[in-house]
Amino acid sequence: MDLIRNYADKSDDEGDGNDAGSPVNQPEKPAAGEEPEPEPEDDDDSSSPPRISLPSKSSAPRVDDTALALSVAGAARALSGPLDPTQRAVSFNPTYDQLWAPIHGPAHPYAKDGVAQGMRNHKLGFVEDASIQPFLFDEQYNTFHNFGYASDPSGLSIVGDLQSLSTNNALSVYNIPQQEQKRRRLQMKSGDEESKSDLGPEAENPASEQWLLKNKKSPWSGKKEELPTELTEEQKKYAEEYAEKKAEKERGGEGRDRAEHADKSTFHGKEEHDYQGRSWIAPPKDAKPANDHCYIPKRWIHTWSGHTKGVSAIRFFPKHGHLLLSAGMDSKVKIWDVFNSGKCMRTYMGHSKAVRDISFSNDGTKFLSAGYDKHIKYWDTETGKVISTFSTGKIPYVVKLNPDEDKQNILLAGMSDKKIVQWDMKSGEITQEYDQHLGAVNTITFVDNNRRFVTSSDDKSLRVWEFGIPVVIKYISEPHMHSMPSISLHPNSNWLAAQSLDNQILIYSTKERFQLNKKKRFSGHIVAGYACQVNFSPDGRFVMSGDGEGKCWFWDWKSCKVFRTLKCHEGVCIGVEWHPLEQSKVATCGWDGMIKYWD
Repeated sequence: MDLIRNYADKSDDEGDGNDAGSPVNQPEKPAAGEEPEPEPEDDDDSSSPPRISLPSKSSAPRVDDTALALSVAGAARALSGPLDPTQRAVSFNPTYDQLWAPIHGPAHPYAKDGVAQGMRNHKLGFVEDASIQPFLFDEQYNTFHNFGYASDPSGLSIVGDLQSLSTNNALSVYNIPQQEQKRRRLQMKSGDEESKSDLGPEAENPASEQWLLKNKKSPWSGKKEELPTELTEEQKKYAEEYAEKKAEKERGGEGRDRAEHADKSTFHGKEEHDYQGRSWIAPPKDAKPANDHCYIPKRWIHTWSGHTKGVSAIRFFPKHGHLLLSAGMDSKVKIWDVFNSGKCMRTYMGHSKAVRDISFSNDGTKFLSAGYDKHIKYWDTETGKVISTFSTGKIPYVVKLNPDEDKQNILLAGMSDKKIVQWDMKSGEITQEYDQHLGAVNTITFVDNNRRFVTSSDDKSLRVWEFGIPVVIKYISEPHMHSMPSISLHPNSNWLAAQSLDNQILIYSTKERFQLNKKKRFSGHIVAGYACQVNFSPDGRFVMSGDGEGKCWFWDWKSCKVFRTLKCHEGVCIGVEWHPLEQSKVATCGWDGMIKYWD
């Protein structure tokens, strides 16, 4: 056991020597005044094997940590010290106290308050932005001006009269207790009574100023009421003008429009009558249809340009088509020569706003125009004179004459106030009103030998009426239906083509039931949002329509397939009309102000 204990003591001594970097076998030197201890002798030298101890070495290079120590010390100093206000970047996360600490350093030698000129943003020094709600600011502002004290925006201190603060228990003007308010009201009332009692004996005389001051109920009641006197000349003139304007407004502005927009017409042709005395609107005698078949036009052959704004509608002269009538958004109606010169023959100026719709009489000698100025005018085509004017104070969206020869004096107009109004143009009186629609009326189409008519409206429905009887005989409205701003009658009078705003043309029967023909549907064009006109060729073989992209679309009636598309206008192609005699010619109009002729 002694051998094992000696071996362990020896190993410990060797380990201590290695840690100190000294050789293992070096004997320890005794301290001064101490005797060296005798080394223990091994009883048996052959009992432990021989050991060789080597000094330890580090292979890592020596690193100079002076810079690291300095940077750590600088960071510690930066964390504890204030920030430099001119510093552009901060390399650590400063604390709230550091960010909002006042600027340290010596006072500026030339500034009284010690703030350098570069840091000054106010005449009194440097003002920092503080976020405070308007109500809180008003509360403290009014409290300061009433009581003499207010709370600092930081909320940590009070500024102002501290004695008043203790007297009022730190109240603000907005949180005064009810008892205090009542006390103040009584104090003010007693003060008013004292002031009234000081007015003297004159306070009992109602004619005196003292009596008014004593009996006043509001700050404005201290004034004497002036007796009504006669109006001055200037006041009378103003009152008359105001009364006149009010009367005109009640009449729908009729008098003002007439005064400002007199009905007139300008003839642009060479002469109104030829050498034989025939009028310029007389149709040519040799105008006859070449054959029964119609053909799709291919090329653009002529342009009529005279409207300064968009063209909203075009109509060919009935039966012959030698003249073309156009309604413009520049408030003018123009008629153009088709066969000969191709120029504008006459301009009709009577509307003060854009013209919405036009309609010829059966013989073409007269026509109707409806404008956004809420007037319907009946014109003489040849002379350009207005025969009569009609108005209900609402905007007419569509105008039609009864197609019967013996009822050419009956006018139907679809209005913006959901009514269809019927006038007798001979007497100028309204003879009937058809009032069932729930939206503005867009179209009127006569069917069944003119005994009935179909109307469409913004309420997304179709209604069928007996002429002269304001009772709906057929009401067509389905959840999938859209508004139908244009309807056209097929030449065989058996079908109606309705332009639906879901980008398709629907076909309805004109028989008793007015059913939707689900097998015939014409689509492909984009008309959503535009009242693009739909029309038929004279032989009924083709359906055509404008669209919102300026194209004119042609479909085959039997197969419902797209036959051809023509790029006609820049913008919306709003109106399309097939010539009644020349089977391959089509006129189109658009919002670019152009009317184009295609063959």
